[in-house]
Amino acid sequence: MSGGIDIALVQTRTPATAAAGLAHVEPLIREAASGGARFVLTPEGANLLEQRRDRRDAAITDEDRDAAVLGLRRLAAELGVWLLIGSAIVRSGGVGDARAANRSMLVDPSGAITARYDKLHVFDVDLPNGERYRESAAVRPGDAAAVADTPWGRLGLTICYDIRFPHLHRELAKAGASMIAVPAAFTAPTGEAHWETLLRARAIETGAYVLAPAQGGLHEDGRRTWGRSTVVGPWGEVIARADHDDPCIVRAKLDMEAVARARAAIPALTHDRDFLPPA
Repeated sequence: MSGGIDIALVQTRTPATAAAGLAHVEPLIREAASGGARFVLTPEGANLLEQRRDRRDAAITDEDRDAAVLGLRRLAAELGVWLLIGSAIVRSGGVGDARAANRSMLVDPSGAITARYDKLHVFDVDLPNGERYRESAAVRPGDAAAVADTPWGRLGLTICYDIRFPHLHRELAKAGASMIAVPAAFTAPTGEAHWETLLRARAIETGAYVLAPAQGGLHEDGRRTWGRSTVVGPWGEVIARADHDDPCIVRAKLDMEAVARARAAIPALTHDRDFLPPA
Protein backbone atom coordinates (compact mmCIF):
# COMPACT_ATOMS: atom_id res chain seq x y z
CA MET A 1 0.00 0.00 0.00
CA SER A 2 1.52 3.31 -0.95
CA GLY A 3 0.63 6.97 -1.40
CA GLY A 4 -2.56 8.62 -2.55
CA ILE A 5 -4.74 7.89 -5.54
CA ASP A 6 -7.12 9.93 -7.68
CA ILE A 7 -10.21 7.87 -8.43
CA ALA A 8 -13.51 8.43 -10.20
CA LEU A 9 -16.84 6.68 -9.86
CA VAL A 10 -18.93 6.74 -13.03
CA GLN A 11 -22.69 6.89 -12.42
CA THR A 12 -24.74 5.64 -15.37
CA ARG A 13 -28.23 4.89 -16.64
CA THR A 14 -27.22 1.96 -18.76
CA PRO A 15 -29.34 1.01 -21.80
CA ALA A 16 -30.52 -2.49 -22.68
CA THR A 17 -27.82 -3.57 -25.17
CA ALA A 18 -24.05 -3.82 -24.90
CA ALA A 19 -23.35 -1.56 -27.88
CA ALA A 20 -25.59 1.15 -26.44
CA GLY A 21 -24.10 0.57 -23.00
CA LEU A 22 -20.59 1.20 -24.30
CA ALA A 23 -21.69 4.35 -26.14
CA HIS A 24 -23.29 5.59 -22.92
CA VAL A 25 -20.38 4.98 -20.53
CA GLU A 26 -17.36 5.69 -22.76
CA PRO A 27 -17.63 9.52 -22.74
CA LEU A 28 -17.92 9.51 -18.95
CA ILE A 29 -14.81 7.36 -18.57
CA ARG A 30 -12.89 9.61 -20.95
CA GLU A 31 -13.95 12.65 -18.95
CA ALA A 32 -12.90 10.96 -15.71
CA ALA A 33 -9.47 10.09 -17.08
CA SER A 34 -8.94 13.54 -18.57
CA GLY A 35 -9.56 14.97 -15.09
CA GLY A 36 -6.69 12.96 -13.65
CA ALA A 37 -8.34 9.77 -12.39
CA ARG A 38 -5.95 6.83 -12.39
CA PHE A 39 -8.58 4.34 -11.27
CA VAL A 40 -12.10 4.52 -12.73
CA LEU A 41 -15.00 2.39 -11.49
CA THR A 42 -18.31 1.72 -13.26
CA PRO A 43 -21.56 0.32 -11.78
CA GLU A 44 -23.21 -3.06 -11.82
CA GLY A 45 -24.61 -3.88 -15.25
CA ALA A 46 -22.20 -1.52 -16.99
CA ASN A 47 -22.68 -3.33 -20.30
CA LEU A 48 -26.49 -3.66 -20.28
CA LEU A 49 -29.49 -3.62 -17.98
CA GLU A 50 -32.44 -5.68 -19.14
CA GLN A 51 -34.63 -7.68 -16.76
CA ARG A 52 -37.17 -8.85 -19.34
CA ARG A 53 -35.92 -12.41 -19.77
CA ASP A 54 -36.51 -12.89 -23.50
CA ARG A 55 -34.82 -9.61 -24.38
CA ARG A 56 -31.98 -10.21 -21.94
CA ASP A 57 -31.30 -13.67 -23.36
CA ALA A 58 -31.14 -12.16 -26.85
CA ALA A 59 -28.81 -9.37 -25.71
CA ILE A 60 -26.15 -11.22 -23.71
CA THR A 61 -23.14 -13.06 -25.07
CA ASP A 62 -19.88 -14.53 -23.84
CA GLU A 63 -17.48 -12.23 -21.97
CA ASP A 64 -14.91 -12.36 -24.77
CA ARG A 65 -17.48 -11.32 -27.38
CA ASP A 66 -19.41 -8.66 -25.45
CA ALA A 67 -19.15 -5.30 -27.22
CA ALA A 68 -18.99 -3.31 -24.00
CA VAL A 69 -16.41 -5.53 -22.28
CA LEU A 70 -14.16 -5.48 -25.36
CA GLY A 71 -14.62 -1.74 -25.81
CA LEU A 72 -13.89 -0.98 -22.17
CA ARG A 73 -10.72 -3.08 -22.24
CA ARG A 74 -9.52 -1.15 -25.29
CA LEU A 75 -10.44 2.12 -23.60
CA ALA A 76 -8.44 1.30 -20.44
CA ALA A 77 -5.39 0.60 -22.62
CA GLU A 78 -5.87 3.77 -24.67
CA LEU A 79 -6.25 5.97 -21.57
CA GLY A 80 -3.66 4.14 -19.47
CA VAL A 81 -5.95 3.75 -16.46
CA TRP A 82 -7.06 0.97 -14.15
CA LEU A 83 -10.74 0.32 -14.83
CA LEU A 84 -13.25 -1.70 -12.84
CA ILE A 85 -16.10 -2.97 -14.98
CA GLY A 86 -18.40 -2.98 -11.96
CA SER A 87 -20.17 -5.86 -13.57
CA ALA A 88 -21.14 -7.12 -16.99
CA ILE A 89 -24.12 -9.38 -17.58
CA VAL A 90 -22.66 -12.19 -19.69
CA ARG A 91 -23.23 -15.87 -20.36
CA SER A 92 -22.18 -17.90 -17.35
CA GLY A 93 -21.02 -21.00 -19.18
CA GLY A 94 -22.75 -23.18 -16.60
CA VAL A 95 -23.44 -26.64 -18.00
CA GLY A 96 -27.18 -27.05 -18.37
CA ASP A 97 -27.79 -23.62 -16.80
CA ALA A 98 -29.06 -20.88 -19.10
CA ARG A 99 -28.72 -18.18 -16.46
CA ALA A 100 -26.23 -15.34 -16.90
CA ALA A 101 -23.26 -14.40 -14.75
CA ASN A 102 -23.19 -10.99 -13.07
CA ARG A 103 -19.41 -10.56 -13.34
CA SER A 104 -17.07 -7.86 -12.07
CA MET A 105 -13.78 -7.46 -13.97
CA LEU A 106 -10.68 -5.46 -13.05
CA VAL A 107 -8.81 -4.21 -16.11
CA ASP A 108 -5.22 -2.94 -15.96
CA PRO A 109 -3.70 -0.16 -18.12
CA SER A 110 -2.70 -2.70 -20.78
CA GLY A 111 -6.33 -3.75 -21.20
CA ALA A 112 -5.82 -7.13 -19.54
CA ILE A 113 -8.40 -8.51 -17.10
CA THR A 114 -6.47 -9.14 -13.88
CA ALA A 115 -9.37 -10.33 -11.70
CA ARG A 116 -12.92 -11.59 -12.06
CA TYR A 117 -15.70 -12.00 -9.52
CA ASP A 118 -19.19 -13.43 -10.02
CA LYS A 119 -21.81 -11.97 -7.66
CA LEU A 120 -22.25 -14.30 -4.69
CA HIS A 121 -25.64 -13.15 -3.37
CA VAL A 122 -28.62 -12.78 -5.69
CA PHE A 123 -31.54 -10.51 -4.86
CA ASP A 124 -35.02 -12.04 -4.63
CA VAL A 125 -37.63 -9.74 -3.11
CA ASP A 126 -41.25 -8.64 -2.97
CA LEU A 127 -41.19 -4.91 -2.21
CA PRO A 128 -43.90 -3.02 -0.29
CA ASN A 129 -44.66 -0.94 -3.40
CA GLY A 130 -45.69 -4.09 -5.29
CA GLU A 131 -42.47 -4.60 -7.24
CA ARG A 132 -41.38 -8.24 -7.47
CA TYR A 133 -37.82 -9.06 -8.42
CA ARG A 134 -36.19 -12.48 -8.84
CA GLU A 135 -32.52 -12.14 -9.74
CA SER A 136 -32.02 -15.85 -9.10
CA ALA A 137 -34.20 -16.67 -12.10
CA ALA A 138 -31.78 -14.91 -14.42
CA VAL A 139 -28.39 -14.94 -12.68
CA ARG A 140 -26.25 -17.89 -11.64
CA PRO A 141 -24.48 -16.89 -8.40
CA GLY A 142 -20.76 -17.25 -7.98
CA ASP A 143 -19.10 -19.38 -5.33
CA ALA A 144 -15.86 -17.58 -4.42
CA ALA A 145 -14.81 -14.24 -2.95
CA ALA A 146 -12.07 -12.28 -4.72
CA VAL A 147 -9.37 -9.74 -3.95
CA ALA A 148 -7.09 -8.18 -6.54
CA ASP A 149 -3.77 -6.37 -6.42
CA THR A 150 -3.50 -2.76 -7.61
CA PRO A 151 -0.59 -0.30 -7.39
CA TRP A 152 -2.25 1.29 -4.35
CA GLY A 153 -3.30 -1.74 -2.34
CA ARG A 154 -5.58 -4.74 -2.55
CA LEU A 155 -9.12 -4.35 -3.86
CA GLY A 156 -11.99 -6.47 -2.59
CA LEU A 157 -14.69 -7.20 -5.15
CA THR A 158 -18.41 -7.24 -4.37
CA ILE A 159 -21.58 -6.40 -6.29
CA CYS A 160 -24.74 -4.63 -5.06
CA TYR A 161 -26.75 -7.00 -2.81
CA ASP A 162 -23.48 -8.33 -1.38
CA ILE A 163 -23.40 -5.12 0.72
CA ARG A 164 -25.93 -6.71 3.09
CA PHE A 165 -23.53 -9.51 4.09
CA PRO A 166 -20.95 -8.11 6.54
CA HIS A 167 -19.01 -11.36 6.82
CA LEU A 168 -18.05 -11.20 3.13
CA HIS A 169 -16.55 -7.74 3.56
CA ARG A 170 -14.76 -8.80 6.73
CA GLU A 171 -13.14 -11.71 4.91
CA LEU A 172 -12.03 -9.38 2.11
CA ALA A 173 -10.45 -7.02 4.63
CA LYS A 174 -8.74 -9.89 6.44
CA ALA A 175 -7.37 -10.99 3.06
CA GLY A 176 -5.67 -7.60 2.76
CA ALA A 177 -8.24 -5.44 0.98
CA SER A 178 -7.73 -1.75 1.73
CA MET A 179 -10.43 -0.81 -0.80
CA ILE A 180 -13.75 -2.58 -1.37
CA ALA A 181 -15.73 -1.97 -4.54
CA VAL A 182 -19.53 -2.00 -4.33
CA PRO A 183 -20.81 -1.42 -7.88
CA ALA A 184 -24.60 -1.41 -7.72
CA ALA A 185 -28.00 -1.03 -9.34
CA PHE A 186 -29.91 -0.55 -6.08
CA THR A 187 -33.69 -0.32 -6.26
CA ALA A 188 -35.02 3.13 -5.46
CA PRO A 189 -37.02 2.18 -2.31
CA THR A 190 -34.20 0.19 -0.67
CA GLY A 191 -31.61 2.69 -1.85
CA GLU A 192 -33.38 5.59 -0.23
CA ALA A 193 -33.74 3.66 3.03
CA HIS A 194 -30.44 1.81 3.33
CA TRP A 195 -27.78 2.68 0.70
CA GLU A 196 -25.59 5.16 2.57
CA THR A 197 -26.04 3.48 5.95
CA LEU A 198 -24.88 0.12 4.60
CA LEU A 199 -21.88 1.62 2.80
CA ARG A 200 -20.73 3.48 5.90
CA ALA A 201 -21.25 0.42 8.10
CA ARG A 202 -19.12 -1.81 5.86
CA ALA A 203 -16.34 0.85 5.81
CA ILE A 204 -16.37 1.20 9.61
CA GLU A 205 -16.37 -2.58 10.16
CA THR A 206 -13.46 -3.20 7.81
CA GLY A 207 -11.42 0.00 8.13
CA ALA A 208 -11.35 0.08 4.32
CA TYR A 209 -12.34 2.54 1.64
CA VAL A 210 -15.72 1.64 0.15
CA LEU A 211 -16.10 2.68 -3.50
CA ALA A 212 -19.69 2.48 -4.72
CA PRO A 213 -20.48 3.49 -8.32
CA ALA A 214 -24.20 3.16 -9.02
CA GLN A 215 -26.85 3.08 -11.70
CA GLY A 216 -29.48 5.80 -11.37
CA GLY A 217 -32.92 6.69 -12.71
CA LEU A 218 -35.59 5.06 -14.88
CA HIS A 219 -34.20 2.41 -17.24
CA GLU A 220 -35.46 1.03 -20.54
CA ASP A 221 -36.67 -2.19 -18.87
CA GLY A 222 -38.84 -0.24 -16.41
CA ARG A 223 -36.70 -0.54 -13.29
CA ARG A 224 -35.78 2.56 -11.31
CA THR A 225 -32.40 2.67 -9.57
CA TRP A 226 -31.21 4.89 -6.75
CA GLY A 227 -27.95 6.48 -7.98
CA ARG A 228 -26.11 8.46 -5.27
CA SER A 229 -22.68 6.99 -6.09
CA THR A 230 -20.56 7.30 -2.95
CA VAL A 231 -16.98 7.09 -1.67
CA VAL A 232 -16.65 6.29 2.05
CA GLY A 233 -13.39 6.54 4.01
CA PRO A 234 -12.07 3.88 6.41
CA TRP A 235 -13.34 5.84 9.44
CA GLY A 236 -16.86 5.77 7.97
CA GLU A 237 -16.87 9.34 6.68
CA VAL A 238 -18.47 10.15 3.32
CA ILE A 239 -15.70 11.64 1.20
CA ALA A 240 -17.65 12.22 -2.02
CA ARG A 241 -21.10 11.44 -3.38
CA ALA A 242 -23.66 12.31 -6.02
CA ASP A 243 -26.91 13.74 -4.68
CA HIS A 244 -29.03 12.64 -7.66
CA ASP A 245 -29.72 9.78 -10.09
CA ASP A 246 -28.39 11.29 -13.32
CA PRO A 247 -25.24 10.11 -15.16
CA CYS A 248 -22.20 11.85 -13.71
CA ILE A 249 -18.68 11.47 -12.35
CA VAL A 250 -17.83 11.43 -8.64
CA ARG A 251 -14.15 12.21 -7.98
CA ALA A 252 -12.11 11.58 -4.84
CA LYS A 253 -8.51 11.42 -3.68
CA LEU A 254 -7.77 8.50 -1.37
CA ASP A 255 -5.10 8.70 1.32
CA MET A 256 -4.14 5.06 1.60
CA GLU A 257 -2.36 5.64 4.91
CA ALA A 258 -5.79 6.34 6.43
CA VAL A 259 -6.53 2.62 6.27
CA ALA A 260 -3.66 1.78 8.60
CA ARG A 261 -4.65 4.59 10.96
CA ALA A 262 -8.26 3.41 11.18
CA ARG A 263 -7.28 -0.20 11.77
CA ALA A 264 -4.74 0.75 14.43
CA ALA A 265 -7.34 2.84 16.27
CA ILE A 266 -9.94 0.05 16.20
CA PRO A 267 -8.17 -3.28 15.57
CA ALA A 268 -11.40 -5.30 15.40
CA LEU A 269 -10.16 -7.38 12.45
CA THR A 270 -7.68 -9.02 14.85
CA HIS A 271 -10.16 -9.69 17.65
CA ASP A 272 -12.27 -12.56 16.29
CA ARG A 273 -13.14 -15.30 18.77
CA ASP A 274 -14.75 -18.68 18.25
CA PHE A 275 -18.09 -19.05 19.95
CA LEU A 276 -20.98 -21.46 20.27
CA PRO A 277 -24.12 -20.61 18.29
CA PRO A 278 -27.22 -19.61 20.25
CA ALA A 279 -29.25 -22.51 21.60
